Amino acid sequence: MTATSWVEGAEAGPFDLEHLPYGVFSTAKDPAPRIGVRIGDQVLDLRGLATGTFFLPWIRPAFHEQALNGFMAMGPPAWRLVRHQLMELLADRRYRDQSATLLTPIAKARMHLPFNVADYVDFYASEEHAANLGRLFRPDSEPLLPNWKHLPVGYHGRAGTVVPSGTPIVRPRGQRKAKDGPLEFGPSARLDIETEVGFVVGVGTELGTPVSVDDFAEHVFGVVLVNDWSARDIQAWEYVPLGPFLGKSFATSIGHWVTPLDALAAAKAPAPVQDPAPLGYLQETDRFGYDLEMAVRWNGTEVSRPPFAGMYWTPAQMLAHLTVNGASLRTGDLFASGTVSGPEPAQRGSFLELTWGGKEPVTVGEGETRSFLEDGDTVVIEATAPGAEGGRIGLGEVSGTILPAKD
Repeated sequence: MTATSWVEGAEAGPFDLEHLPYGVFSTAKDPAPRIGVRIGDQVLDLRGLATGTFFLPWIRPAFHEQALNGFMAMGPPAWRLVRHQLMELLADRRYRDQSATLLTPIAKARMHLPFNVADYVDFYASEEHAANLGRLFRPDSEPLLPNWKHLPVGYHGRAGTVVPSGTPIVRPRGQRKAKDGPLEFGPSARLDIETEVGFVVGVGTELGTPVSVDDFAEHVFGVVLVNDWSARDIQAWEYVPLGPFLGKSFATSIGHWVTPLDALAAAKAPAPVQDPAPLGYLQETDRFGYDLEMAVRWNGTEVSRPPFAGMYWTPAQMLAHLTVNGASLRTGDLFASGTVSGPEPAQRGSFLELTWGGKEPVTVGEGETRSFLEDGDTVVIEATAPGAEGGRIGLGEVSGTILPAKD
C-alpha cells in the first residue's frame, strides 16, 4: 500500500505523496525566492527545513539557494535520498506539528522560474507532427525528409527567453513574406504554440564526453511542461538554410514545477518500434517513453489532447544525440521534445496542424473562431501521468497570454 500524507487534501490528487515536484516560490511576507516541494495545494519550504538538522550537512547548502541548480548538480544519490526523506516527513504524523509551519498555500505563493536555464535545445521527435508539417509544406513530396528516421532532428534556442508559466507573451515582430507576395516587416500574423515536454539536466559532463543512451537517468533530474511559442510566418521566411531563428527565440514558457524522474516510474511505457533501426549509439537497452496525457485549452476551450507515449524518438535518444559530438552538458540545460502530436486530428499539438494551416478554424471561448493566436488569447497546457496504485499525478500547467506587439 502507498503511504498517505498528513497534509489535508493531498490524497488521491495530482500532487500527492508519490509526486512531490520541486519549484521556487516566494511570499508577500518573504519576497526572497526559495526552493519548495508541492504537496496537495501547499508548498513545503525546503529552505526552512534546511536551517535545522533534517537534511544531511552536505545537502543543506543547496536549499539555501534561490534556484534548483545546486541541488540538481548533486546527482541521483542526493535526489533519491531527499525524496525518501520528504516522503517520510510528509507521511509520518509525528512530524506534523513541527513541519506544518513550513507550509504555504499555493494561492499565497508567487512562483518563479524553477532553475537557471543554461542552454536550451528543441527537438522534433513526433513522427505525426513532422509528417503533418511535411504534408502542409511539401504536399507533392514525401512527408518526412530523408534524415528524419535516422536521428532526432533539433536546433539550439535562446536560454535567456525561457520564462515561467504565466508570463505574458509579447507578439513578436519580424520579416515575413507570403508566397508570391512582397516582403513585409511587422507583427507576426500566424502566432502559434507548440505543446512539448521538457527534460532538465542535473549532472553535467566535460567537453568531448558523449553520454550513453542508457545513462539518461544519471544526468536528467526531471520533467517540466513546455510551450515553445512559434511565429510561423517569420519562421517560414527565415529558416532556409540554417533553420529556426527569430520565429522561435522570442519566448519559451515552462511550468512552475519540475517532476523528478522517480515520480514517473509508473508512467514508463514501451516506445514505438523504429524502422529502420538507428545507429548503435541510439539503440537503447531498455527502450521506453512516458505515458503522459496532455491537454490544450485555448481561451478556456479544450481543443486538443496530444499523447506523449507515441513519440518516435525517446528522451534518452535525444540526450545521446545531443552529446554524441562531444558537446558538454551543464546543470540547468533544458531539452524539449518538440511538438507532441498524435494520429488523430484532435491530438495535434500545434495550431498550425490543428487548423491545417489556417484553413480549418476552430471554435474557442464564447463561440469565436481562431486559426492562429490573437492578442488577448490565453493558452493553457496541462498533463497527467499514471501513478502508483492506479492513481494519476499531474504535471501542473504552463500558460501564457498574448500581448500586442511593441513598436
